[in-house]
Amino acid sequence: MHVTPPMITPERPAPAGGASKARALGRAVLRAPFTRRAWAEAAYCLIGFPLGLAGGAVLLVLLALGTGFTVSVVFFVIGALLVIAGLQLARALGQLHRRLAAGLLGEETESPPPLRPDGRFVSRIDARLWDGNGWRAAAYTLAKLPVSCLGAYAVLWWVTGLVSLTAPLRWAVFGQRPEAGDPEGMPVLSPIPAGGLHVDTFAGTFFAAAVGVAVLLCAPWVTRLVTETDRWLIRSLLGPGQLADRVRDLEETRALAVDDSVALLRRVERDLHDGAQVRLVAVAMSLDMVRQRLTEYDGGDGGAPLDVGRIRQLVDGAHQNATDALTELRDLARGIHPPVLDDGLPDALATLTSRSAIPVDLVTEVPERPTPAIETIAYFCAAELLTNVIKHSGARRAAITVAQSGGRLYLQVSDDGQGGAEMGAGSGLSGLVQRVRTVDGGIEIKSPAGGPTAVTVDLPLRA
Repeated sequence: MHVTPPMITPERPAPAGGASKARALGRAVLRAPFTRRAWAEAAYCLIGFPLGLAGGAVLLVLLALGTGFTVSVVFFVIGALLVIAGLQLARALGQLHRRLAAGLLGEETESPPPLRPDGRFVSRIDARLWDGNGWRAAAYTLAKLPVSCLGAYAVLWWVTGLVSLTAPLRWAVFGQRPEAGDPEGMPVLSPIPAGGLHVDTFAGTFFAAAVGVAVLLCAPWVTRLVTETDRWLIRSLLGPGQLADRVRDLEETRALAVDDSVALLRRVERDLHDGAQVRLVAVAMSLDMVRQRLTEYDGGDGGAPLDVGRIRQLVDGAHQNATDALTELRDLARGIHPPVLDDGLPDALATLTSRSAIPVDLVTEVPERPTPAIETIAYFCAAELLTNVIKHSGARRAAITVAQSGGRLYLQVSDDGQGGAEMGAGSGLSGLVQRVRTVDGGIEIKSPAGGPTAVTVDLPLRA
């Protein structure tokens, strides 16, 4: 058995030279101001500025007044109602920001569940005051205040760049020239204070236009910095929250585990009913016929002739059916828990790869043995993935790597085939995802067109 610490990673093409990277970067910079994404991000910053400024200011006033009133016993109810109004406003603003981000940035964020408190008036007030999603939305609305101001500054880059770019046109066509005796001349607008640049000749306006081009080339990256910050805030504060995500994942995995167990029981029941049970019934019928023949021989007048050939035929049939029933029961038990796993996952994978139709390199490093359930899932995942490699990839060679890190078990199956593997393409990967999710596992697929393919299964050591 070979043991090496690193995981197998798919081969990647050699990196391009420095000159190619520089040309690609230069093209990206030159195209950035003309892309749909850049203009959508600029529009998001422009719309988000008044929305974030007004919403944050109103929410700040409501929360400040509400908190101040709750200090006093006399005005506690008024203060609580003001705080609740602020939280409801924050939820509404959060929904608006989510829709705006989805429409312009493509940032799809799931809405948190609505708050529907029940009980008496005091209970409903208390539930609304402790609305976790409402407070998270309030935190986003308040954080949006400085972010929206930064967004307005990002839009300023676009505006000043466009204004400076049109300096020659404004001089020659619209006559926007400095007046006689004006020592300063035409101002060159820039979002960065540059000591008050001015031009007083038509040739100087081309310098202003060059400044405008430079500013416009930088503007998309300034707005992207702001929008990426806003994306992070939206994902962190306007979604359902980690606890809600965890509860939803547990509900889904529980449903998957129940469905998987029900499907397994139905398969076992069907296999027993259609296979071993039929053969055992045939055994019983054959033995019953033998007993009947022997009874007739013992009770016959003068001794009825015994058909030994017929009895031998019945006994042989019963023996064959019993043997087939044992084989089917053994195969059924092997499908539930393969016997090769009794000696551990590395030996089971060694047996699996030795029977493969293509050469398979096996690398295992399992210092701590996982629980039987995890070993079974890992073994079936390796078997299914190796079957996919043989059937669909056209690979000449494959590799299976098993390693442990941070209390997790990582199983990777890679090949040098044609690639293009993806979820839901009839390769059985969807079923594997459901199987590993029942134990909080995951699957990562890297399979570019043309290959190579690497599928990594991540499982806990303990189920």
